[in-house]
Amino acid sequence: MRWTAFLAGLLLAIAASAGPAVAANPVAAAATANPIATATPAPLGPNPPVASAAPVPAHELTQADLSAFLDGFLPTALGRGDIAGAVVVVVRDGHVLVEKGYGVADMKSGKPVDPMRTMFRPGSISKLFTWTAVMQQVEQGKLNLDADVNTYLDFKIPGKKVTLRNLMTHTSGFEETIKRLFTEDPTHNQKLGEGLKAWVPEQLFAPGTTPAYSNYGAALAGYIVERVSGETFEDYVARHIFQPLGMTHSSFVQPLPKNLSGDMSSGYDKASGDAKKFEIIWMAPAGALSASGDDIAKFMIAYLSGGGAILKPETVKLMHSEIYQRDPMLPGIGLGFYHEDTNGHVVVGHAGDTVAFHSDLHLIPDAGIGFFYSQNGAGKENSGIWGPLFRAFMDRYLPGPAQADEPTLKTAHAHGVEIAGMYDNSRRSDSSFFRVANQQSKVALNDDDTISVGDFPALNGEPRKWREVRPYVWREVGGQHLLIAKRKDGRVAEIASDLYPQVWVYSPSSFWDSQAWNIPLLVATVAMLLLTVAFWPIKALLRWRYQARFPYEGRAATVYRLTRVVALIDLVFLGGFFAALLYGSEHLAFFDPANDWIFFGLEALGIVAIVSVVVPLYEFMLALGDSERPWWTKVTDLMILAAAVATIWFAVTLNFVNFHMNY
Repeated sequence: MRWTAFLAGLLLAIAASAGPAVAANPVAAAATANPIATATPAPLGPNPPVASAAPVPAHELTQADLSAFLDGFLPTALGRGDIAGAVVVVVRDGHVLVEKGYGVADMKSGKPVDPMRTMFRPGSISKLFTWTAVMQQVEQGKLNLDADVNTYLDFKIPGKKVTLRNLMTHTSGFEETIKRLFTEDPTHNQKLGEGLKAWVPEQLFAPGTTPAYSNYGAALAGYIVERVSGETFEDYVARHIFQPLGMTHSSFVQPLPKNLSGDMSSGYDKASGDAKKFEIIWMAPAGALSASGDDIAKFMIAYLSGGGAILKPETVKLMHSEIYQRDPMLPGIGLGFYHEDTNGHVVVGHAGDTVAFHSDLHLIPDAGIGFFYSQNGAGKENSGIWGPLFRAFMDRYLPGPAQADEPTLKTAHAHGVEIAGMYDNSRRSDSSFFRVANQQSKVALNDDDTISVGDFPALNGEPRKWREVRPYVWREVGGQHLLIAKRKDGRVAEIASDLYPQVWVYSPSSFWDSQAWNIPLLVATVAMLLLTVAFWPIKALLRWRYQARFPYEGRAATVYRLTRVVALIDLVFLGGFFAALLYGSEHLAFFDPANDWIFFGLEALGIVAIVSVVVPLYEFMLALGDSERPWWTKVTDLMILAAAVATIWFAVTLNFVNFHMNY
């Protein structure tokens, strides 16, 4: 669970108590693109791979059968999900088998999706083009995968040596970033090098030791291509990838050039809502591609045919191999492609999300098959189509062997107790206030000695259950996915699962960071501050109504009133930060340098909140020394003081007061 996901519910509850005039929760179903208000992957990040639930006889993969299968699946799924349109492309043995458009590219005009022309935003699938460009330069001897990236840069990456191999396997160790990722204003779209130099994220992990998915790392690789080729990244990809493959409806240029803009699909949260503005992704190599389904087919065919006109066969083989593997029981990461091996087949690919578009690309080299899907809206909560669609495709045409029945171990309860607790995701931010968006997941031991993991929901939105089938290895109940725990010094040090690509891992949260007690503390803090502020005018009105005398005079009266002012400052400080972050979770362009003044102002207010804690402390000391004050007022003053101290705790631990605008 994330802080802002919790705050969304809290603010909704407060809003509901204010009456029907208050708007509904603006974070409601943040779909799969929301990096703050949900526990799903961030924009431009990967989606979970899939696996067969049970073996079934294979259907022959023909154009007729596949078309019927897709026609039976997608129209209903799109309608139920409130999604405007989608494109799906399947290639086999060097040819397009099926490419189909469903729904509309624009709700207002009703323009249908044309797989040949309609352009979608495939998000992080863009990274595959970046990695292709890198490997072209490696083939030419201009880049070395194991050289320090500083060799190729005009600025310095501090810390331990980072290589292109680290960037391509997401093991550079960089913390998560969000600023300058999206904008809706083309004038705010900095040149690639300028933004990279503005702030280098801290290394949370030594390079090569821990996977931590990084958009910054991919953007850095794209900039290196610029540096060694002498071409802008957009021009390089157009000349050396798009043109050789005949990809005439693809571009990294933002906004799109006039000759292509008319074919761009609109993007939506829900089809029933308004279209979003064209999303400008400043870190272009990480996710700025616009492309038609037919063009993506050409890219997949090139890779499935040994590189086609863009790479050598040995380069493709290297990129698809397992370069980094966290555990031998889990699929690894290639050079840019991550493994999502399914039903006994090697499957490599990538997925991608922007705010509005959600996409998946899979290559099955041993079968010569490529599969691409993209939709132009997030849709309703838990309406993700891409995972179930590919799983159904694999189970229908490439089913796996029957899963052997594995008995639950007798150690299930003891090991379940050991693994239970809160875990941090390695894809996180530690140095800025964006730390509030860090994903923390709870592992719980169930009554039947299975375990559940909060961030691993099933298709119905409920947590999956896992039973221990080997020591510290759990298998999904009713499925084939594995969850493993790695131990060190007699304790669980890490958990991972093949439910998602191995581009991040989970490690036990420290006691001080655990949301298991920090969130209840926040509930109590906000509630106490809110009650203090609300009852201040209410009590004044009651005294006026019943002509009661104000109980304090002189210094005591002043301190009483100042204490309520401090409570108001604390409430505005905490509420302002979370409100800004919640708004940003739905409007990622909000995290733009142009809005730094908002966060700077909130941090300045935080300084006031920290310093002014002396006021409720003085109020409590006065209460203790006043024998005429009833006990309940002393308890109230103590609770107000505790809320003020807790506000400082959150200001410090969540980096709400550090006065650097890099996040």
